Amino acid sequence: MSFDEEIEKFDFLEKMALKMGAIDTKVITIDNVCVENRVTLKCRIGCISYGQKLTCPPYVPSVDEFRKILSEYSYALLIKFKSPAKADDNLKCSMYRSLLDPDTPKDMKEKADAFWNDHAVYSKEIHGIMLELEKAAFNSGYTFALAFTNGPCRLCNTCNTKEGICTHPSRVRIPEHAVGINMKKTAKDAGMEIQFPFSGHPELMTILLID
Repeated sequence: MSFDEEIEKFDFLEKMALKMGAIDTKVITIDNVCVENRVTLKCRIGCISYGQKLTCPPYVPSVDEFRKILSEYSYALLIKFKSPAKADDNLKCSMYRSLLDPDTPKDMKEKADAFWNDHAVYSKEIHGIMLELEKAAFNSGYTFALAFTNGPCRLCNTCNTKEGICTHPSRVRIPEHAVGINMKKTAKDAGMEIQFPFSGHPELMTILLID
């Protein structure tokens, strides 16, 4: 049986993802998921969510732990979305700075606030879509199907890191990069290259592990 024939069984998931708003999908074998230690270094340096959410380092499996987990899977579904959030050429080069720097000019700060708000709202939609895809895979016999999300968890305004217990255990999912998945390289190797720096609307990638 050829690879194309083998993965036809996942057509229902690809069609479902496209129907729910994805702009592209592709099934790949698990050995084509790129995992790198350097990815989580970007979490430690420069990300405001580091240590603030139970779905982010250091609360999630380490990269080495995740490599072992990943090796027990066979396939992954890559899913690409396009965010309705829009940024002009000036804003896209200083996204975080425009949001956090108190010296940011008012007009740039307003643009950054609007972008990140729209981005967060759409990320919540993607989260819901990924949960539905995971459930569909589970109900079709792939009991270890596991969805990942794009960006930090947004289920709560403040994460319950103090007690270390998530208040939404059935809905919470981990961002891909938090466990070392290099989505940019994984997408490129799969022929679904993410445009970065983006122009206008950012392209967002998610992944569903299937087995």
